[in-house]
Amino acid sequence: MVRVLIESTGEQREFRALKSVTQLLNRLGLKSTEVLVIRGRELLTPDRMIGHEGDIRIRHVVSRG
Repeated sequence: MVRVLIESTGEQREFRALKSVTQLLNRLGLKSTEVLVIRGRELLTPDRMIGHEGDIRIRHVVSRG
């Protein structure tokens, strides 16, 4: 089971299996330019495979230009 924490809202979701970060973001309705996807101490790019287990954090990125 892949556990996902969306830090900005505190929402937690679980998914049975995810092929890639892109698939996760599509299921959550998020764009890769809006968030950081973090597993442990590693940032995951949209093409990275996720697999069947693990904890992932989603952190929204805000530009204050």
